[in-house]
Amino acid sequence: KYKIEGSDDTLTIATTRPETILGDSAICINPADERHFNLKGKKAIVPICNRVIPIIEDDYVDVEFGTGCLKVTPAHDENDKVLGDKHNLEVIDIFNEDASLNSYGLHYEGKDRFEVRKEIVKELESLGLIEKIEDHNNRVGISERTKAIIEPRLSDQWFLKMEELVKPAIEAVLGENADIKLFP
Repeated sequence: KYKIEGSDDTLTIATTRPETILGDSAICINPADERHFNLKGKKAIVPICNRVIPIIEDDYVDVEFGTGCLKVTPAHDENDKVLGDKHNLEVIDIFNEDASLNSYGLHYEGKDRFEVRKEIVKELESLGLIEKIEDHNNRVGISERTKAIIEPRLSDQWFLKMEELVKPAIEAVLGENADIKLFP
């Protein structure tokens, strides 16, 4: 449960990755969902870190799925990244490259994501912020080589059009006026 800023009200959000709560930048509701008209224009408080985040509206939220409230964590979900870009949300990356939590993880800094997942559930339970826990089948990416679960994470990457770059090299070796001769 997330508390609504300035009131005793809460809203319930389902997640299969509770450790990513610490990277939430917004809560999203569908503007046509009558259940949540009272949340329009309000702000929510992220559990544990107590960061105040906006409650935004977007048709992306399926009113038929879950509670109709979606936590938006742009650094750790492709769909959330799209929402974050559309609504100009802060991107809060909570993971180090080894999938341990960084300083945004607060008192969980340096701990492995799966260990933190369990500890955050316990902390949320102790705060009275867990409504229920259910089993849920979820598809996750698995590394072919290491069999490790792949953690969605934003990173800067460069993609080059190799066809244009390789033409001069091929011409230099295989072309009619080749500058380089190969002797097997």
